[in-house]
Formats: sequence, C-alpha cells, structure tokens
Amino acid sequence: MGNTVAREDFEWVYTDQPHADRRKEILAKHPEIKALMKPDYNLVWVVVLMVLAQLTAFYLVKDLDWKWVVFWSYVFGSCISHSMTLAIHEISHNSAFGNSKAMWNRWFGIFANLPLGLPYSISFKRYHMDHHRYLGGDGIDVDIPTNFEGWFFCTRFRKFIWIVLQPFFYAIRPLCINPKPITRLEIINLLAQLSFDVVIYYLWGVKSIFYMLAGSVLGLGLHPISGHFIAEHYMFLKGHETYSYYGPLNLLTFNVGYHNEHHDFPNIPGKSLPLVKKIAAEYYDNLPQYNSWIKVLYDFVMDDTISPYSRMKRQLKGEVKQD
Repeated sequence: MGNTVAREDFEWVYTDQPHADRRKEILAKHPEIKALMKPDYNLVWVVVLMVLAQLTAFYLVKDLDWKWVVFWSYVFGSCISHSMTLAIHEISHNSAFGNSKAMWNRWFGIFANLPLGLPYSISFKRYHMDHHRYLGGDGIDVDIPTNFEGWFFCTRFRKFIWIVLQPFFYAIRPLCINPKPITRLEIINLLAQLSFDVVIYYLWGVKSIFYMLAGSVLGLGLHPISGHFIAEHYMFLKGHETYSYYGPLNLLTFNVGYHNEHHDFPNIPGKSLPLVKKIAAEYYDNLPQYNSWIKVLYDFVMDDTISPYSRMKRQLKGEVKQD
C-alpha cells in the first residue's frame, strides 16, 4: 500500500507534439473532414436544458434531510456538474456559435457556468487554449501537475487522495505554474456567479447551495467521469502522449473521450468526433485506447509505476503566444 513509485521526474521529450503533423496528413488524405468544422447549434439547447435541470434540482432539495441532499449531490448533481464543465469545454472552442461569434460563446459560457457555483468558464478558456497550442509545455500547460504533486503523491494511498482532491489542484495549479493578469471577462464571470449564488441562497437556502457546490467538487474528484482527467494524457504506455476512450460515458461528456481526435481537430465539435474516427480509421484504430474510465482510475492508483509524474513534458522553443 505504501510502495513508492519508480518515476522521479516527468518524461522530458524534445519533439513537437504529434497532433499538428497528423492533422495535416489526415486532411491531405481525407479533405471531407473539413466539412465537420462548423458549430454544433444543438449544444445551445442541451446546455439550456442542463441549467434548467439543475435549477429544478436546487428547488427540490431545499427541504430534504441532509443525508438525501448529500446523496443526490453525488448521484445526480455531480454528473450534471461534470457534464457541464465539458459543455464549457466545448464552448471554449467556440462550438456553440462558431468562431465568427466568439463573444457569443464567452457570454454563453458564463451562463453555462451558473449551476456550478464557482466562476470557471472564462479562466478555463484562457488556459485551455495554451494546453492545445503548447501541449506539455513547461511553465505554460497547466494541465501538467506541479513538481510537488509528482513528488508527494507517490504512494497508492496518496494517489487516491490526489484523485479526490483533483478539483482543488486544477483550481490552484494555474496560480503556481502560469499566473495571468485578471481580465474584464473574468471579473464579469465572478460577479455573475456570485449574484446567482446569492439569489439561490435567498430563494431556497443553504441546502440548495450545498447541493450545487458539493456536486461540483464531488463530480470533479472521486467520480467515474473523472477518469478522463487521467485517461487523456497520463503515460500508461511509454511514448504515447494522448489517449482516447470509446466507452459509454462519452454520452454524458460531449465525446471528450475521443481525445486524440479532439487534439487533432480542436475546431470540430465533440458531436462529430466519432465521424472523424470513422473517416480516418487507419490513423486511430491502432492507437492505445480505453474502454473504462473506472479502470483507468483503479490502474492509476494501484500501478506503482504510474504517478502525477507520468506525463510528457517539453521545453518550448521560439515565441510563445498565450491567450
């Protein structure tokens, strides 16, 4: 239970990320994929329905016993909250209204953020674009754990705790690795969120607020859907930086499991990523892949050769342009 993992540093690589080259090759062979580079307007209605579902839940839990508030926070609220973070991920790529209406996407992201309880959407977009441009970039890609995380969370028990605390590390890590000046939109995101939270508390009380915040924290921590955090880029096989998952939880996560496809074509909405895989099957079928996020979480904790250090990291060259 307390064995220390073998890895003591990240896997430093001195090559560019593979996705840009593969994208060029696929488009040269399958130019029809360009037709999929368009907004998914259905995303708008799905997000609106999810917000309404959570508003209904806030009302329904306000008079329940605390044990049932906790129960529904994990069983239902956590799923909706985590799904909404992945809707915000889609919106960050301008999938709701397209690149020509970028600000519409930013405002819609703030709206989608409301049932999460904590401001998230605008800051996520800024850092997530860096993750795509500079995958594994030292000091830029805040999806890479800190050295402290790699050093400290090095036993099975500590890795389990790290998974439980994932939402806190994702919130704090940007401030440690790559702090950015606060923007006007981030202030608006914060004020809109605080106003919404105050209204929910005034209307329905502390149990609704607890359900909202607990669902967000639990949904991003020890939860089956959270397997995608580990599955996407942690190096279970040496030399492979990005992994796809083709299991049923893609139905709740806007196909974020199609992660090789997503990094190859970040301007294609999640709805169309299965079609990308089908069209360019010769590029994806033989890449390492998963069919269970729960097994990914289990293997991460129990495999003593895997830890937060199990990521490819690269020293960036030339000019770095951040959002």
